[in-house]
Amino acid sequence: MYKRRAIVWFRQDLRLHDNEALTEALRHADEVIPVYVFDERLFQGSTRFGFPKIGKYRAKFILESVEDLRRSLQRLGSRLIVRVGKPEEEIFRIAQEVKSSWVFCNRERTYEEVQVQDALEQQLWSIGQEIRFSRGKMLYYTADLPFPVTHTPDVFTHFRKEIERYVRVREPLPVPTDRDFALLTVAVEPSELPTLQDFGHEPFEPDARAVIDFKGGESEGLRRLHYYLWETDLVKTYKETRNGLLGGDYSSKFSPWLAQGCLSPKQVYHELKRFEAARGSNESTYWLFFELLWRDFFRFMGKKHGNKIFFKGGTRGEADPRLRDNEQLFSQWAEGRTGVPFIDANMRELNATGFMSNRGRQNVASFLVKDLRINWQMGAEYFESLLIDYDVCSNWGNWNYVAGVGSDPREDRYFNILSQARRYDPQGEYVKCWIPELTGLPVDKIHQPDLLSYKEQEKLHVKIGADYPKAMIATSKWR
Repeated sequence: MYKRRAIVWFRQDLRLHDNEALTEALRHADEVIPVYVFDERLFQGSTRFGFPKIGKYRAKFILESVEDLRRSLQRLGSRLIVRVGKPEEEIFRIAQEVKSSWVFCNRERTYEEVQVQDALEQQLWSIGQEIRFSRGKMLYYTADLPFPVTHTPDVFTHFRKEIERYVRVREPLPVPTDRDFALLTVAVEPSELPTLQDFGHEPFEPDARAVIDFKGGESEGLRRLHYYLWETDLVKTYKETRNGLLGGDYSSKFSPWLAQGCLSPKQVYHELKRFEAARGSNESTYWLFFELLWRDFFRFMGKKHGNKIFFKGGTRGEADPRLRDNEQLFSQWAEGRTGVPFIDANMRELNATGFMSNRGRQNVASFLVKDLRINWQMGAEYFESLLIDYDVCSNWGNWNYVAGVGSDPREDRYFNILSQARRYDPQGEYVKCWIPELTGLPVDKIHQPDLLSYKEQEKLHVKIGADYPKAMIATSKWR
């Protein structure tokens, strides 16, 4: 008997809940074959400035996420087929082998991802098969917008007001059950999961100072969602605590799971609405939705402006001629050796854990671009390499924003590093956590060690220029 077969190509939608590609495949096909391909160009490639495309922190998180997805599918009587290579080649090979009719997947809109999906589509056409695209990364559907994507407002406030006025968030799609998956009548080699070593990384233990031990996978993402809302009520103070720097509870920390699609933004939204109905709403619960909206906004900017978000001039097309590709100054920033404690602490946290607070990201980006006059693209690529929660549009959109080449009515966005440090790390606890050589400094000196006299350095047993770097930018600049 003829069987209609579909391949579900999991990309950045590593979950069973609210997965449109999977739902559509199960609806159209008699047999569904789930596939994930570790793209060798990403896991073993480099950025334009020479950083690993996917560093060890995100690689580990993705491996855990794929493993969790495989276990979840096994419980439903299915199997996740895993390959390492080029997706357009590996999936085409499987499609030929199983004689499928369709490949279902989520559509991506940024350059590298589009190149891959277009190449696969061309290959499938050559054997009479088609690719069917779904939506899986956003809170809102493009079809529900009150304007065409090309007319999306370039200012977030205008976008937010239009969206909130006219558009509702659709309900998440249900999780499939074991009754939805038919036994395959064709054999496909599932293959073993690769390891960190396969991608050139040595296994590592999480740093004890990390905000939390991020573990990849839908199971962990849903567990974090339940913890942040129902177990602790932390969402009720989100707006007041979201600019924190230490500990696991100052913000939701949903971003790594959202970035890999282990958590659906629609699921987060509707769980938040359920929480508000049961335990009350306030400005903080709204603010969590507000941040999800920012995430959608950056994706719509990526759709509207395309590759401009990667160019030096950003979506405005106006590059700052003063910005340089200075590798020496950049390395000092990247390694946390600027001599400005608040900047160095944040960069050291990033290097040691793959994570940094939103407040930290804005400050280190501003310092690189506005104070050191270094090309912001270098910073964006460094974040791409290291961040465990890297999301193409959010990362590049935020760097556009800070560099003044994106969607922001304030052209000269600049952070006073000293006032920021004193406001968000008033006792210097964060700095001392990540820069132990400054532990002995008193509160009034912790953010300005460059102002210590030789006599004070002797008394405090710290030598600026030896124990801790001299400041690249004098902190007195920010008085």
